[in-house]
Amino acid sequence: MESLIISKVNETFLHIECEPSVERELSEHFCFFVPGYKFMPAYRNRMWDGKIRLFDQRKKSLYTGLFKYLKEFCELRNYHIIIDDKNGNPDPYEEYDRIITDWPLTAGGKEIIPRDYQLEALQHALEHKKSLLLSPTASGKSLVIYMAIRSFLEANDSNVLLIVPTTSLVEQMYADFGDYSQTDTWNHEEECHRIYSGREKYNINKRVIITTWQSIYKEKLDWFEDYGMVVGDEAHQFKAKSLTSILEKCVNAELRIGTTGTLDGTQTHQLVLEGLFGPVYKVTTSKELMDRGSLSQLDISVLVLKYDNNLCKAHIKNSYQQELDFIVGYEPRNNFISNLARDQKGNTLVLFNYVEKHGKPLHRLLEKKLEKDRKLFYVSGETDVDTRESVREITEREKNAIIVASIGTFSTGINIRNLHNIIFASPSKSQIRVLQSIGRGLRKSDDGRETKLYDIADDLHWKAKKNYTLQHAAERIKIYSKEKFKYKLYDINI
Repeated sequence: MESLIISKVNETFLHIECEPSVERELSEHFCFFVPGYKFMPAYRNRMWDGKIRLFDQRKKSLYTGLFKYLKEFCELRNYHIIIDDKNGNPDPYEEYDRIITDWPLTAGGKEIIPRDYQLEALQHALEHKKSLLLSPTASGKSLVIYMAIRSFLEANDSNVLLIVPTTSLVEQMYADFGDYSQTDTWNHEEECHRIYSGREKYNINKRVIITTWQSIYKEKLDWFEDYGMVVGDEAHQFKAKSLTSILEKCVNAELRIGTTGTLDGTQTHQLVLEGLFGPVYKVTTSKELMDRGSLSQLDISVLVLKYDNNLCKAHIKNSYQQELDFIVGYEPRNNFISNLARDQKGNTLVLFNYVEKHGKPLHRLLEKKLEKDRKLFYVSGETDVDTRESVREITEREKNAIIVASIGTFSTGINIRNLHNIIFASPSKSQIRVLQSIGRGLRKSDDGRETKLYDIADDLHWKAKKNYTLQHAAERIKIYSKEKFKYKLYDINI
């Protein structure tokens, strides 16, 4: 019988001693093609085979979060596992008799009690020490993070690193922590430090660091050594090499929590994330939260814009980029979107992809069409973080405002409670982007109204040939069906 001697190098990596033949098996087992590899220059120039290998044969290392899959690998082949625990057991599961939840918790100045699934997620994260919490937008992930951090701080002397993808999320998380602890002796201003856009990264005397990944990915190993807990919020964005290198450098972070509302459905993505954070734990779903009344009901209208036959014939041979350039610049389409936004009752979010070609023209159109007393906001990557946060706060107090926002700034992590309508002005087929964008409007509004989503689809097909964005619309409809969202299709001649 083959044997594998497994030891924990640190909180990031396992070391595996085994026969060369088993090493090759491990390398192939933990090996996956990168999505879109065939189009990447390194593959096309035959410098790379298009695969990610999670087991490093040279270092004989594997991410600690994949220990569960390593055990399954051995059980299937009847291989014997020998644990060398000189640096601690690589499977750190512990029973917790009690989760610390006796602090006063508030939201908006009112006392709150965590929901059952939030407490179950908290217990799972603390007991298993390494986990990837899969829970939809508006399910209260930030409260789970807050409670986990408070639990860790009371039981440990080391510090906490909380990584988010955007500066807006740094500010929002900081504000949320202040909101949750309004009536508590714990002071978020004294305990938390924010890092982004040139803020101080050294000689910090606060125990919780909230930062964007862009601000710290170039730091050396010793910068990360003080952190015994690392949290990656919106962890589905932790794909880039710079992000994985951050988690690899957190060698002393025994407690690791990733949170996300969506995974992109590719095995490579999920296993890399599980390797860095831990196995996926499904907390709840949007449909379950809608059924129990915790989220707004969602009404999806897929508006299929039908173009003139002459236009279809002229553009069917376009490349994907040429098709997009035509669609976002087509004046009747932009008029339709601006009229649709103007005619909605309640706060409306219009999401676009291209700033100069689409976002600004839509904003100018709405400026001309709206009544003087109706508020209109514009947000893109050019908008500074303080202005974005003020737009979010103002909108929560408004009842009939329109926000024209880029998908990059408003699809992820930005919570607006009083959002009634969402318009997808730019086509996309990304599961992550679609579900994150929908999540902006699922937080229950003060008036209890349902959220309306208008998905703009473009039918430029000619004869049997379907255009790119129509195919993308079909992918979005598959996502709605998978998530059990109700939707209706409407044909509109444009």
